[in-house]
Amino acid sequence: MFMGEYAHNIDVKGRLIMPAKFREQLGEHFVVTRGLDKCLFVYPMSEWEILAAKLRELPLTKKDARAFSRFFLSGAVECELDKQGRINLPQNLLKYSLIEKETTIVGVSSRIEIWAQSEWETFFDEAEESFAEIAEQMSDFNL
Repeated sequence: MFMGEYAHNIDVKGRLIMPAKFREQLGEHFVVTRGLDKCLFVYPMSEWEILAAKLRELPLTKKDARAFSRFFLSGAVECELDKQGRINLPQNLLKYSLIEKETTIVGVSSRIEIWAQSEWETFFDEAEESFAEIAEQMSDFNL
C-alpha cells in the first residue's frame, strides 16, 4: 500500500526523485499517466494491468467510455527508475499536470499521485474545509 506525502523538485530534464519508501513497491517497470484533478497517476505494473483490463471491458459504443479510455491510455508511459531513484516524466504529462519544479508525491493505496505543489496545496485546502462533509458521505461506503 502506498501512503504518505513527500515534497521533491523536478529537474530541468524532467527527472523526479521517487520517495525511497515507494521504490520497491513500484517494481522495475511501472506506468505513469494522466490522473484526475490535474495530477499524474503512477501504477505498479500489476495494478496497471487490472485497470487496463477494466478499460477493455468498457463498451465501445458509449461515448463517455471511449473518452475515459482515451484520456488514460493516450497519456500512459512505461517508466523505470534510474540508479538515483528518479523517473523521467515526458513533457506532455508535465504540461497536463502543470508541474514546473516543486511537486508533492502522495501515496493513495494502490497508486501514487504526483502533483504540482501549488495544485496540491489548493486541492488540500479546499478538501480540508469540507472534510467533515466528505467523511459523512463516506459512511455510505462503510468507512
